[in-house]
Amino acid sequence: MIAYRAPRWLPGGHAQTIYPLLIRPDPLPWQRQRWQTPDDDFVDVDCHEPPPALAAGHDSPLLVLFHGLEGSSNSHYATTLMRSAAAIGWSGVVVNFRGCSGEINRLPRTYHAGDSDEIEWVLHALRQRFPRRPRYAVGISLGGNALLKWLGERETTAGDYLTAAAAVSAPVDLAACCHHLAHGFNRVYTKAFLRTLKKKADQKLRLYPGLLDEGRMRAASNLYEFDDVVTAPLHGFASAEDYWRRASSKSWLAAIRLPTLLLNAQNDPFLSTAALPDAAQVAA
Repeated sequence: MIAYRAPRWLPGGHAQTIYPLLIRPDPLPWQRQRWQTPDDDFVDVDCHEPPPALAAGHDSPLLVLFHGLEGSSNSHYATTLMRSAAAIGWSGVVVNFRGCSGEINRLPRTYHAGDSDEIEWVLHALRQRFPRRPRYAVGISLGGNALLKWLGERETTAGDYLTAAAAVSAPVDLAACCHHLAHGFNRVYTKAFLRTLKKKADQKLRLYPGLLDEGRMRAASNLYEFDDVVTAPLHGFASAEDYWRRASSKSWLAAIRLPTLLLNAQNDPFLSTAALPDAAQVAA
């Protein structure tokens, strides 16, 4: 456990969650690449290189970031982290999950919290493109859960792709997280997520009429209702409960063998401390 004392003017988990959203860091000069996926879709990847004076050539470390729910390379944590990486001579790559780069993706499916197959494909592509570089990965929130699940599934072979990894504020228990977001002030976050999730679901319906139950989608007032009618059926899950159970990374943590940092705040509004893993649930 790492001790942290917040400034007096920023008390409580809600203030500490919302305040960073008010800080608008200067945008980075991203170099966008569009990668074609094996299923004939696309993923937009935004790259940032350090200043030439700091770059260590073709062997400089590469940091790949997987963002959170409804995030992108424009998220404040993405630009801040990649700017910090560039300051020490590292190259950065932010993977915009399908439909998160400003353009809706082609297929009915989008992205979800347990999509370790997508993590695998991205990391495989990076290994092919940058075979000599040390590669590191960080996942934020939803992206952290997907990364942790992949690390547990791959066990010892994850080292073929990465040197080390980190997950920040990962909802390792999706059921606990989503139920937590359905109560009290947390409904403010849920409402913000649903606003953009429903907009994307509406775009999918225009591309694929009858793809999902439009009435239920529009009436969804929490993540359970949305995941049950949209996320689960679009990605092969039987229900929201099935999705949350199979996509959660908590049961995979003990299998992780790559050096990995899990960083969760005890006052995180998205996940109660009771849902965080204990020492017996992570790799020794």
